[in-house]
Amino acid sequence: MATGTGTIKCVVWDLDNTLWSGTLLEDSEVTLKPEAVKVIRTLDERGILHSIASRNDPETAQQKLIDLGLHEYFLYPQITWSDKAESVRAIARAINIGLDSIAFVDDEPFERDAVQFACPEVTCINAADLANMSEMPIMQPRFVTEDSRLRRRMYQNDMTRNQAEAKYMGPQEAFLESLGMRLTLFAAGEDDLQRAEELTVRTHQLNATGVTYSYDELDWFRRSDRYDLLMARLEDRYGSYGHIGLTLVERQEDLWIIRLLLMSCRVMSRGVGTAMLLHLMRRAENQNVRLQAHFVPNDRNRMMNITYRFAGFREVESSGELVTLEHNLAEIPALPNYMKLIVV
Repeated sequence: MATGTGTIKCVVWDLDNTLWSGTLLEDSEVTLKPEAVKVIRTLDERGILHSIASRNDPETAQQKLIDLGLHEYFLYPQITWSDKAESVRAIARAINIGLDSIAFVDDEPFERDAVQFACPEVTCINAADLANMSEMPIMQPRFVTEDSRLRRRMYQNDMTRNQAEAKYMGPQEAFLESLGMRLTLFAAGEDDLQRAEELTVRTHQLNATGVTYSYDELDWFRRSDRYDLLMARLEDRYGSYGHIGLTLVERQEDLWIIRLLLMSCRVMSRGVGTAMLLHLMRRAENQNVRLQAHFVPNDRNRMMNITYRFAGFREVESSGELVTLEHNLAEIPALPNYMKLIVV
């Protein structure tokens, strides 16, 4: 077994002799492994997602999962006759997470070795180790928040949205307007700090500086007179996206600096980052202060640079990896008409 160092975000399961005992195409009366069901439900409560990479007949296997009452737990299942490593990659792309956030469970050493060879970042687990799987450190996030408990359902809402968008024949902005999106910005309270830490730890692609903060650090910022720690939650007609954004602003006498701006990858195409920046730009203009932002480029956060540039920020200084951007506040773009911004 290869073990990663970070917390797993998604467990990918084989089916035959892993999730259930027996081979489905040889015996339709396969039986679920109780220890596998326990792991799935336990990790689901912690906000760890599940999917499937299995060589099987898709219709037969999907129907069996429905009959067994487990189909709702699995996002983007890959039940095909193709290579399992490619199935794992497809799941990572669909969920939009890194391969280093995935664990693959299979009873066959050959299959585990093949996935490990093709995707060395993936943690591979022997199905014989199911009894201890929930207790592995990589399966235990530091906090379990309300967003964690609802994570699967929020991803399922995303799937419904994506299906609706794929069928929509008009321009994307018209589709976004049809969603009735409501973005709420609010000062993080003590009850929000666990989710705030979770956001900094889990968010890699859409984190402008790549910095993570601990609960205690965030609490210090929250209580400081010099900083604003703002969270964002998003809702639309399909339901809640949860708490999906976080920004940290240092307020100096005549200069504000955005030291952290991040958002969940699930809202990448919703304009949330731009809306958060517009709010800060308007506040800075009203207070007659300059507005700068810190950006540290890496191989995963290019979209955050695009977000800043699209909003009108321009580079004014660089020191090592740190790039300082600034907006002149002369022309502040309007909020997209497909989104309602609520500040509380």
